[in-house]
Amino acid sequence: MQLEPVAQRSSDDAKTGPASLWTELRQAIRGSDADYTRIPLRRAVFLLAVPMVLELVLESTFAVVDIYFVAKLGPSAVATVGLTESFLFLLYAVAMGLAMGVTAIVARRIGEGRRDEAAVTAVQAILVAVLVSVPPAVFGVVYAQDLLRLMGADAWSLEHGYRYTQWMLGSNAVIMLLFVINAIFRGAGDAAIAMRVLWLANGLNILLCPLLIYGLGPIPALGIEGAAIATTIGRGAGVAYQLWMLLRGGKHIRVLASQLVWRGALLWHILRTSLGGIGQMIIAMTSWIFLMRILASIGNEAVAGATIAIRILMFVLMPAWGMSNAAATLVGQSLGANAADRAEAAVWQIGWYNMAYLVAVSVVFFVFPQALVGFFTDDAQVIAIGAEWLRILSYSLFVYGWWMVAVQAFNGAGDTLTPTRINVVFFWAIQIPLAWLLALHLGWQHSGVFWATFVSETAVGLFTLWLFSRGGWKTAKV
Repeated sequence: MQLEPVAQRSSDDAKTGPASLWTELRQAIRGSDADYTRIPLRRAVFLLAVPMVLELVLESTFAVVDIYFVAKLGPSAVATVGLTESFLFLLYAVAMGLAMGVTAIVARRIGEGRRDEAAVTAVQAILVAVLVSVPPAVFGVVYAQDLLRLMGADAWSLEHGYRYTQWMLGSNAVIMLLFVINAIFRGAGDAAIAMRVLWLANGLNILLCPLLIYGLGPIPALGIEGAAIATTIGRGAGVAYQLWMLLRGGKHIRVLASQLVWRGALLWHILRTSLGGIGQMIIAMTSWIFLMRILASIGNEAVAGATIAIRILMFVLMPAWGMSNAAATLVGQSLGANAADRAEAAVWQIGWYNMAYLVAVSVVFFVFPQALVGFFTDDAQVIAIGAEWLRILSYSLFVYGWWMVAVQAFNGAGDTLTPTRINVVFFWAIQIPLAWLLALHLGWQHSGVFWATFVSETAVGLFTLWLFSRGGWKTAKV
């Protein structure tokens, strides 16, 4: 194994006493050159989790701001966003699956002290992201109305909303690159750069959304299409900043001009490692598409209420996902440094943090569901449906927090196939049939979908945590 030169080791290792919380916080936000396989575990978790949480807090903030502005256009506009996101979730699945594989490989190379190999991996990952984004972009632009019609969209969506779908699917390359390049930074330990990327992208989104949706002065009111254009501009700016930072160099990874080459064998290794991650995400996302199709058959209010509830859920889950991403990086780097016990300890520590946070969220969901949904719409039926789902979610969020960390432990280790197999059983074999049975066959309507989701996701969380505790993930090779 190639050892990291002493000159490259973190200056943090030389500290003799604990820094103040404020100093540590500033260092986490600026970016630390600490060796996460050597410093105290609690400090490693803090330095990685803070920027990852802040990164996803703004991502979740944009999600609720976006739906807030779109909701003013009416339930059909919200339904268009929800139906389009059903297809975007498939693209997110591919992007997130690639990101899982890339994080695992880059983290392992960094843990082994092979930073040049990590940089070459980054270049191949970017090439993969560009290649896989082309077919869905073409298909989405040409067949946007047909896709909405397939999902049961109403006349307004087919006449006015399809341009939103064209923009979102046609610009999916920026989604792919945003996910994959941030995965490179996270795997390397440059979480602060990934944080700044999403701050830039989503900050622009938040500023541009009301301007392009409603218009201002010489800027025309573009309606729901304006929301998609704002998102594309914001994410495009984020990708430009990512590429610049990769070439300029972060604390842990930098791509040199000599590394901008095609490496077929490594590219295939990235794809092979990512297939499990792509599979697990596609299974989960296609399950969501089926659920949305069931809700669409019930009515636009059901789709709108579910869409708003999911945006609220995304908002509160993003910090938990940030902490879970820190677990993936620590697992990958620790296994690369032959420190499996440290990897396991990191997962349990972050799991307790996640559980405590989501228990607090559950209380808010249970007590104030109508107020939360009512912030986005004044439609009484939409509020009632969205509030019902939030209250049902409150019963199981603490389990979901453990599931997130356990899954990221498998993915960070490079064992993406185990979560894929789990998802097949719990999402396809349990969630979809149960939702159909309860919602349509037994007549529970939207409530049937919500309770089916509760049953399947609580069960998958408990099972995944049990499987993690058995320790087979420690032997994964990438």
